[in-house]
Amino acid sequence: MAGGWARDGAVQDQIDGTVEDGIEEVRKRLSAHTGPSLEFCEECDAEIPAARREAVPGVRLCIECQSAQDKRQTRHSAYNRRGSKDSQLR
Repeated sequence: MAGGWARDGAVQDQIDGTVEDGIEEVRKRLSAHTGPSLEFCEECDAEIPAARREAVPGVRLCIECQSAQDKRQTRHSAYNRRGSKDSQLR
């Protein structure tokens, strides 16, 4: 039940768009991790433990660098589509 100038279902369309964007972002990250796991982190050159290399195929970062990268991506994914003027024009 949308109000004002929005058509019915507009809010659900925005929610669906946000979910689709999130899924696409995860797919991009997964496809980037193909091939053999690295023995040393590509950012800090720390050794990646064998257990991590076996558990996460194609791993390229140590736990610390991966955690930092995840935090950066979390900030980006917290984008509120409903509050964006651009989303209203979409």
